[in-house]
Amino acid sequence: NAWPLTLSYAKAMGGLRAGAILTTFTEETETDLFGEQSVLCGGASQLVMYGYETLIEAGYQPEVAYFECLHELKLIVDLMYEGGIAKQRWSVSDTAEYGDYVSGPRVIDPRVKENMKAVLADVQSGAFAARFIQDQDSGAPEFKALRAKGEQHPIEQVGRQMRSMMSWVKANQKEDYKEGTASRE
Repeated sequence: NAWPLTLSYAKAMGGLRAGAILTTFTEETETDLFGEQSVLCGGASQLVMYGYETLIEAGYQPEVAYFECLHELKLIVDLMYEGGIAKQRWSVSDTAEYGDYVSGPRVIDPRVKENMKAVLADVQSGAFAARFIQDQDSGAPEFKALRAKGEQHPIEQVGRQMRSMMSWVKANQKEDYKEGTASRE
């Protein structure tokens, strides 16, 4: 009898305007952690950094590498958000779409899927949570070291310089993500 009452509260608060998906805490937690680690945060960040590094190592300008590998990502993600992968592919040039089909699988090959399965297994088994909790209980030395290392990546310096010249991006602060509502120690 709890489910109809739960739905009525959600509807009364406006929580069902975009629809609702029946799930469990386990499913939401595991898929959220997996998505963040493998695709949305860890996967996307690593892909962008490797792309940037590849262009720099080949002799391209850091600013051009930044635009191609990081800045233009928003356009692609916005297109996917609006209409799925099909809209993104339809919206880009034929050259870009063809490259998506023939080069995407060369970069993101079946080994990546196997690595993703290992990440999911760590989430499901609690290994990731145990590692995170142990690190946090010790003052977060691994977390802080990884954060500091990430902030020192050359793409970050180039990005700050580039964003400071973009009037349409809120990047006029010295450290554009360390101030305001998203700041934290």
